[in-house]
Amino acid sequence: MRPNFLILGAPRAGTTTLYEGLSQHPEVYMSPRKEPWFSELTGQYGPWRGPRDGQPVASWAEYEELFADADGAKAVGEASTLYLAAPEAPRRIKESLPDARLICILRHPVDRAYSNFLEHIQEGRETELDFRRAIEAEDERLRSRWAPSWAYTGLGYYGEQITRYFAEFSRDQVLVLLYEDLAKDRVGVYTSIFTFLGVHPGIIPVLPPRINENSGIPKNQFVHVLLTHPNPVRRALRSVLTERQRKAVRSWLLHHTLQRPHLDPELRMTLTTRFRDDILRTQDLIGRDLSGWLAPR
Repeated sequence: MRPNFLILGAPRAGTTTLYEGLSQHPEVYMSPRKEPWFSELTGQYGPWRGPRDGQPVASWAEYEELFADADGAKAVGEASTLYLAAPEAPRRIKESLPDARLICILRHPVDRAYSNFLEHIQEGRETELDFRRAIEAEDERLRSRWAPSWAYTGLGYYGEQITRYFAEFSRDQVLVLLYEDLAKDRVGVYTSIFTFLGVHPGIIPVLPPRINENSGIPKNQFVHVLLTHPNPVRRALRSVLTERQRKAVRSWLLHHTLQRPHLDPELRMTLTTRFRDDILRTQDLIGRDLSGWLAPR
């Protein structure tokens, strides 16, 4: 079986929250692997070097196996956040899944980039602890085949990305959401998604109160390693707690053991200016007022 909808991205914009909420709907089946990054649908990603990262699903057989248990579901989908930015993905998805419905959720491109950077630090996958220098290293890293998630600014040109999808798909096949929508009105967001997918719109998922809460710099490296790396303590908890309980405990502990340094306002404004033309292009494409993205904070 193949999916009939995809969550395209953007990374660190609430896609995990969407995935978890959709997974709770009785008429929706989500791939048990959240990020297949199926290479046949992207056309360019992997294999990667640099810090560890998941590798893409490489064959149709492996991809279709992800949906083997979807019998009876009206909406069958997966969430691979790199589909949005991959230049070849719109054409390849159109060729392979022409009737698919597509969902993307966008976040201020600088805030998204900084959240992505903090997540990599938290997971021990970022070797440069200064955000400015990490941005300056982007091009060289990508030339060295680091995974696309290290394209901190490159992943934020939504106008370019959405234009490629609108060239291949009718606009009624594409639902564009904003991170701010999810933060302020989750019920409204899920109602619109469920309506878009043709499933019962009255389901209200049970989710944590905040989105993207587990990214930051560890206050205590020893505690952080215990939470995020294989060790006897984690193995012991695995034997006595359910998966849901383990996730709840880990989420609570990470929330209380991470510090989230604010992005320097001057750097944020400098980078926002870099994105200005693309933000205005995105605004026109999706019919939403994004002037707030251009304002200083």
